[in-house]
Amino acid sequence: MLAVGKKVPQGLKGILVGEGEPKEVKLSDLYKDRTLVLYFYPKDNTPGCTSEALCFRDHSEALKKAGLYVVGCSRDNEKSHQKFIADHGLNFPLLYDNTGKITEAFGVWAEKSMYGKKYMGILRTTFVIDSTGKITHVFDKVSVKTHAQDILKAVQG
Repeated sequence: MLAVGKKVPQGLKGILVGEGEPKEVKLSDLYKDRTLVLYFYPKDNTPGCTSEALCFRDHSEALKKAGLYVVGCSRDNEKSHQKFIADHGLNFPLLYDNTGKITEAFGVWAEKSMYGKKYMGILRTTFVIDSTGKITHVFDKVSVKTHAQDILKAVQG
């Protein structure tokens, strides 16, 4: 997993959903001239992921005021992301990792286990990335109901 102080690998691309028509973007364009909160989550419209997204939605004004641009990222496709945004009135975009390269580069694509069954999936993790591409904060132990507030506290000192 990428750590604080490391630079985001260059050349990563995904499909941005929720700001006009879905479009392919370079990850570096998302933190250019601003601080990016890139949060990785396992699956659209599941209980934990929905709680986390609602927390970001409900605290979006405070996050924007702090100069933070929030983007959620999973391997769910454009249609799934559009439904997730519409179902919950999300006011921030989602990134579709259509190649799997983003989740792999950040080290959040890993073996997981549920009820004794092993499978590959996304580890719920958030990275705060400054405008130079340097990771300033990593949250790998996430409380989905207070995550936005936890990020605000950490970033504001």
